[in-house]
Amino acid sequence: MTIIDPIADMLTRIRNAVMAGHTTVAMPSSKLKVEIARIMKDEGYLEGFDVAENDDSIQRVLRLKIKYVGERRARKAVISGIERVSKPGRRIYTKRQDIPWVLSGIGVAIISTPKGVMTGARARQLGVGGEILCKVW
Repeated sequence: MTIIDPIADMLTRIRNAVMAGHTTVAMPSSKLKVEIARIMKDEGYLEGFDVAENDDSIQRVLRLKIKYVGERRARKAVISGIERVSKPGRRIYTKRQDIPWVLSGIGVAIISTPKGVMTGARARQLGVGGEILCKVW
């Protein structure tokens, strides 16, 4: 099965797992997805992730462990919202001075720059712009 927008598929899988209360979610792996997962882990939205070889397939599998706070029934996910910004049909690019603040700095914007995939705050520090991949809060 061919996926037209793999990043949107990743974000939708995460969103669905959070709404269903799952602790882990698996998806086909790619370098960009691993970088997005690394940023989300560094920012505290995920407990961890790993890339595993699938026995019956050539494709690697990316497994994300979703972070929750609270005990049993009062348990809430750290991720309250996740949104894809730049899409294959309409790419959204930004200059370094126009990098958006997500919920006044509570969330993060994940940006693909010439220096790699990074958060909006890091891109501001380095003085680079790029394609806004998604927003997480």
